[in-house]
Parts: sequence; structure tokens; C-alpha cells
Amino acid sequence: MNIFQICSKSPWPPKEGGPIAMNNITQGLIKAGHKVTVFAISTPKYKVQSHNIPDEYKKLTNFDFTYINTNINVLKAFLNLFSKKSYNIERFISKNTENKISEILSKNTFDIIQLEGLFVTPYINTIRKYSNAKIIIRAHNIEHLIWQRLAESCKNPVKRIYLGILAKKLRNYELDTMNKVDAIAAITPVDTNSFLKAGCKVPVISIPIGIDSNKISANNTKREFPGFFHLGSMDWLPNQEGIKWFLENIWKTFHKNFPQYKFYLAGRNMPVWLNEQAYQGIRVEGEIENAKEFMQSRTVMIVPLLSGSGMRVKIIEGMACGNAIITSSIGAEGINCSNGENILIADSPEEWITCMTKLSESRILTDKICENAIELVKKEYDNDTITEKLILFYNRIILSLR
Repeated sequence: MNIFQICSKSPWPPKEGGPIAMNNITQGLIKAGHKVTVFAISTPKYKVQSHNIPDEYKKLTNFDFTYINTNINVLKAFLNLFSKKSYNIERFISKNTENKISEILSKNTFDIIQLEGLFVTPYINTIRKYSNAKIIIRAHNIEHLIWQRLAESCKNPVKRIYLGILAKKLRNYELDTMNKVDAIAAITPVDTNSFLKAGCKVPVISIPIGIDSNKISANNTKREFPGFFHLGSMDWLPNQEGIKWFLENIWKTFHKNFPQYKFYLAGRNMPVWLNEQAYQGIRVEGEIENAKEFMQSRTVMIVPLLSGSGMRVKIIEGMACGNAIITSSIGAEGINCSNGENILIADSPEEWITCMTKLSESRILTDKICENAIELVKKEYDNDTITEKLILFYNRIILSLR
């Protein structure tokens, strides 16, 4: 097959959840013998520098991109309140991007157009105009659900109302768009069911994020124990929200009982408030060069999500690296895991402190959870197996729509 992968951010470098998920499937498709052309949108948050993209990657994918300034414009955001359009989506629309997509489609014949997420769906009409390929949304999240959960957990009444408006408009757009494509490849069964319940009429399948088997390694010899850490992009609002809640409601209490332990915070775009806060036992590492090395040097990964949707790629990566994961019910959502066996799930502060205390006091328990997590990834999230499942789905869509 000849596949055109259109991404709302660059899959390279694969240093955070979205790019990792996109790049892994790109590599899986190429490894399986299919041709993949990758086009990405470069934004202020995730900017692409052509000279930083490896020549080998460019050659394999015919990589190309355009830049869109997606920064929030206060005036446009205010005026959008009087419109039915989603401001979240409007920020990703540009004539230059439309022209570039048209140009690529005019010069190539594709079997599948793989839209990586909702934010590149404004170009569906352009794709239909220049291509007869089947359009598939690879739905990384139910996007409006993220904003709905953010609104519900927001304590500021004015901000809560505004987030609610954004969520409602995004929901209307998302539900309207899902039947304009030929199929949807959701990341989790939870998201698949959400699409079906919302009235999705096109074929929907659940195909999770895959991990390259070469990245699966315990390497427990030089780990800091318990070595609590969080790794994630801190310009994603659910990460900021979760970490702030964790520091205030859990870490302060836990650190009083265990002052010898540290909590490492890694990820790009650390907010100013985090660097300015004087939390005891906290080390803000910022953006790191080698995520795998960082995860394998510590033991317990903390993922305190209060909002979000889809599957947390970093949890799967952490499991693959042999970390013991403590997360919330929302964090574990979409992962075929078992609480107490290959992951620990906590929602209340008391549950969090209990889980952290158990792991701190028992290396045997921690090692067992780490070993079980690795086995889960090998069984459920092998990239080759997942890619094969996606290819079979694509072949079925192509044959059924001829």
C-alpha cells in the first residue's frame, strides 16, 4: 500500500506521546513493506527544524511540513465565543498547509490517507478533491472529552465556563467529523465505544499504540530505588493539572514520612510556577535527551492524571522499560492492565500514599510489578503485531469500499 500520513505535529523526534505513537506506526508500516509519505504541521509548541530531521528518515518518508502559528490570539479567541466553530480546530487551519497537501496529492496516488488525530481533519475536503484514497482517522483521543474533564475539574468559575464552551464546540465538531471519513482507528476500546455510542456509522476498530520489541528491557541493575519520577510534556494541560494536584495533595504528606526520597520531574516546557515553587525533595530535570536511559535509571513512574483521553504512551514505554507505574483510573484508561499485578491504580490522596509506601518498603513487590509490566507489553503492545492488525483493517476498508 501507499499511505499518506498527515500529522498535527512532527513524528520526529519521537520524544513525547503523540510523536512516539505516530513514529512507531510509521516505522511499523515501512518495516512491513509499505510506502509511507509523512507530512506534518510545525507549531510553536512543537517546532520542526528541517536540519534536525535525519536524512535517512527524510528518505524513508519523503518528509515534508508547513508551519502554523497555533498560539492563542486573545482577540480571535474572544470573537470565537460568538461563533459555532471550534477555536481548538480553527488554530490548525492555514491556506499554506492546504496548498502543500494539494500539491502532494496531485503528484502521488495513495491507497490510504492516515489522519493522525482530529486537528488535521479540516483538510478532508481538500483530500477528497485531489484523491480517491480512503481516509482514516487514527484517533489518539476523544479530544472533546479532555477539555470536558478539564472544565469539570477546574476550580476557577470563569475559566470553568470558558473551558466548557470550548469542550462543547469541540464535541460538536468531533461528532460531525467522524462520519465524514471512511473509517476510524481508535487507540483504545473505550474510545471505540464512545464513537459507536455517539452514532458513528463508519467502521471503527481499536488498535493500540505499539512498542518496538528492541526497546523492551528491564535493566534493573543501576536503578535508583524507589526513584519516583514523572516524564511528560508539561505544555499539555492535563499533565500540568495532574502534577500540581499531586505535589499539593500527595507529595507534601508523603515526603514528611519519607524525607530521604526524591521526586524527579522531566519533560519539555516546564511551567514557570513549577520552577518557582519550593517543594521539598523535588528535582526539576526539564527536557531530557534520552528518555529510555532516564526511565531505566529510576524505578517508580508517577502519572497522576485527572483528565485526558486515549492511551498514555509514556505508561506503555515505562512498562517496557521495567518501571513500576502508579497512576489514576483515567491514566490507566484504555490499557489492558490489572491493578496490583502489573500496575498500581490510585485516585484519592490516601490511595496514592498507600501505593507509594508499599513500593518504597518492598523491593520484592516492586520488582514483581515491573516484571509483570514487561510481560504485558510483550503480549499486548508489540509494534509488529499491532501494525499487522492495522494493515488488515486497511485492506478490509479498501476492498469493502470499491
